[in-house]
Amino acid sequence: MDFWKWVFFGFLCAALVLRIGAVELGRNQPTERISGSAGDVLEDNPVGRLKVFVYELPSKYNKKILQKDPRCLNHMFAAEIFMHRFLLSSPVRTLNPKEADWFYTPVYTTCDLTPNGLPLPFKSPRMMRSAIQLISSNWPYWNRTEGADHFFLTPHDFGACFHYQEEKAIERGILTLLKRATLVQTFGQRNHVCLKDGSITIPPYAPPQKIYAHLIPENTPRSIFVYFRGLFYDVGNDPEGGYYARGARAAVWENFKDNPLFDISTDHPTTYYEDMQRAVFCLCPLGWAPWSPRLVEAVVFGCIPIIIADDIVLPFADAIPWEEIGVFVDEEDVPKLDTILTSIPPEVILRKQRLLANPTMKQAMLFPQPAQPGDAFHQVLNGLARKLPHDRSIYLKPGEKLLNWTAGPVGDLKPW
Repeated sequence: MDFWKWVFFGFLCAALVLRIGAVELGRNQPTERISGSAGDVLEDNPVGRLKVFVYELPSKYNKKILQKDPRCLNHMFAAEIFMHRFLLSSPVRTLNPKEADWFYTPVYTTCDLTPNGLPLPFKSPRMMRSAIQLISSNWPYWNRTEGADHFFLTPHDFGACFHYQEEKAIERGILTLLKRATLVQTFGQRNHVCLKDGSITIPPYAPPQKIYAHLIPENTPRSIFVYFRGLFYDVGNDPEGGYYARGARAAVWENFKDNPLFDISTDHPTTYYEDMQRAVFCLCPLGWAPWSPRLVEAVVFGCIPIIIADDIVLPFADAIPWEEIGVFVDEEDVPKLDTILTSIPPEVILRKQRLLANPTMKQAMLFPQPAQPGDAFHQVLNGLARKLPHDRSIYLKPGEKLLNWTAGPVGDLKPW
């Protein structure tokens, strides 16, 4: 029986090699522009469509924190740092707050790292409250709207809920003082307390220079069918194994660890970026949060992202046609991944690859320094510009207050 099973499996692998051979053509084919409104949105230029006033805060809220730990420049939450730097020299910046459409408060709430480089969110609420108290006391603009014309970067695992464990993030909820502001965050999940209406979902930060340094020739064959490197279990934080990634990563390992079509491992080789460029499909499963840097890496490297995160809200979804470039697999369907992927027609794979090869798609997922037209910085500005003009209802009547400054956990109310 085992002999015939392996004979059959050999025929299956041979057939898939032929399919992959056809798919490899996608590396050399012309790129394809995104059709319709999404393509127009992706290529929008926000300059001239909005003006942003950047509050000048004491350096303890940003620069001094970074000086204390420069590792913050390279972790996946670093968008808050680079967005600040970008806006300081951006043509959308105005030094006259009276003509501003939006107000930005540069607070580096994720730059509190453990020795292992993991961000700790526990001081973030107090730090954010302190910054808001400062701008509401020193400038009149917050008090006009209680933040409805302000935006904040909150790139934590669960955004402005400020916790890395979902259960506790839900229990905390969004920091009360941010409930009228526009939040620019990596976290996005439909019908979740940590995603408020009107938020702008952005990609996590992936160091552009590091990515560019690992590019390989475009005619390199994509000889790997499915690729993934990362945790399948988080024994330290989830010893029973059912909570981390809602069991989806564990299901990938248990079902496909011995499948030769799946190049999956917990090892993180030095050729990680090169390997992604040799793969047809790259798994992008949820972890503790639904998003991860793999989304950015897959798009930039032209590897079709397999998105395994129910109800995820993806970055710049009004500009990037995720349904056309990726493959969505429900968490409960992970055991059928091999059947799902091997049944996708080659012509569908080729079209996804042509769309992924579009330079505008890749640019929109990165925060390069210096900034480039159409990059993630500009996509954020596009999102803010599309919210203008503000509705007159955001402005409060004299003496009117809507936010409760004393709401939330007692620990959040302590001075920072």
